[in-house]
Amino acid sequence: MTTAEYVDYLIAAASGDGTLPDVGNFYGNEFHSPDENDYLFSEDPALGLPWAKIADSTVSDAEKAISAAVEAFPAWSATSVTVRAALLNKVADILEPLSYKLAVLESKDQGKTITTAKEVDIPRCLHNFRAFGTSILNHTSTSTIQSEPISALNIVTHDAVGPAVLICPWNLPLYLLSFKLAPALACGNTVIAKPSEMTSVTASVLAVAFKEAGAPPGVVNFIFGRGQTVGDYLVKSPAVKLVSFTGSTAVGKQIAIAAATTNKKVSLEMGGKNAAVVFPSVDIPDTVATLARSCFANQGEICLCTERLYVHADIYDTFLDQFVRETRKWQVGDPKDAKSRVGALISQPHFEKVNSYFKLAKSTKNAVVHCGGPVQLPELQKGYFFAPTVVSNVADDSKLLTEEIFGPFVVVSPFKTTEEVIRKANSGNYGLSASILSQNIDEVTTVARALKVGTVWANCWMVRDLRMPFGGTKESGSGRDGTAGDSLDFYSEKKTICIKFGQA
Repeated sequence: MTTAEYVDYLIAAASGDGTLPDVGNFYGNEFHSPDENDYLFSEDPALGLPWAKIADSTVSDAEKAISAAVEAFPAWSATSVTVRAALLNKVADILEPLSYKLAVLESKDQGKTITTAKEVDIPRCLHNFRAFGTSILNHTSTSTIQSEPISALNIVTHDAVGPAVLICPWNLPLYLLSFKLAPALACGNTVIAKPSEMTSVTASVLAVAFKEAGAPPGVVNFIFGRGQTVGDYLVKSPAVKLVSFTGSTAVGKQIAIAAATTNKKVSLEMGGKNAAVVFPSVDIPDTVATLARSCFANQGEICLCTERLYVHADIYDTFLDQFVRETRKWQVGDPKDAKSRVGALISQPHFEKVNSYFKLAKSTKNAVVHCGGPVQLPELQKGYFFAPTVVSNVADDSKLLTEEIFGPFVVVSPFKTTEEVIRKANSGNYGLSASILSQNIDEVTTVARALKVGTVWANCWMVRDLRMPFGGTKESGSGRDGTAGDSLDFYSEKKTICIKFGQA
């Protein structure tokens, strides 16, 4: 079956033809039913109903995928970077004509609007494969010639590490999976990918695409199911040499501890409680539009979304009024409707989590809830819809300002001095990203240098150049990704080779 044929099969199911497609594990270039023949339901968050069945894998399933990756590693790690780059580019070429259909599937599985998937997720997935395919061809290593104490040539090689486990979250399924798959394969590793059990369907499309593109058996493998079952086993397996994880801080810490027992290389991209800082020099209408997107894009289900908004006291009242007006323009609706800017939250448990913070805000003395809350759409009454929410007048130590909500929810607070806002922005356990809005270059540079985060955006948000390092500080993670060495360093082992010149 070609990738196009497989996508059409899934699209038919997404269109409501009564079929619940089975997504089995993929190893050895074939799909396999789980050993115990158990499946999980993948829900359409907009309908609150199952639309696909995902393998509920066990340890025996994971062992087979690991074995396939181990067997394939010697040959794949010995291939040239030209071969690996060609594979990544071929996968992108196969997927690109299917972009709109992939956006439909991503929306169906995750709840985001088709527009978001079409404009963000799918283009970035294609870009990831092509960017790393190009980067590996142009990657250079350090070399030196020394004359003392002897004459010698020193060169550095980048060796493949071994079978790599890639654990991905549910918020940007294809986008983030491709951000791990591409560099891992480019460096010569074989992979076992473990997508979230809530959003595994489009990962199965990647499996078919890699086979069609000519990936040898065992190079790319997918295990589906629960993290506490197969994810834990994959991380602890001595045969796995590297783990890359994106997800919650709580799970990331568990993975770090588990991986330490076999001294694996580990990269963790975890939670965030990102702040934005607004100074008086901004153009307020432009700024509120930028910040609304930073707060509510993808239903706020992006680790980089803004959840804390600090506005200078001189413009606080005016800004807050315009920001609330802008927020109310963000239409909640059917993800298939092009007019919808906010789709459905991923699941009922996550809906209840976000709603618990809404209830906390409503019950907090002096707090003001300006807009937002649960939404029930007449045509989608079982869907998990939540309107963009703006809250103000909240104490600094409130859970609303210290805990990651991961939904369309932001708290707006005033500040008077630069020193005060730096202290507030740096408070808490997270350090993933931040935004600064100012037309004063001194304000921008002073605050940017002082913030304890991995990425600072000035007068923009989520502008990504893959050549730049990406990652978090504190409890937002460890390690960096990016084509200009960061990902390639993580997914390879550096080895120095010293060759003496002349006679022994």
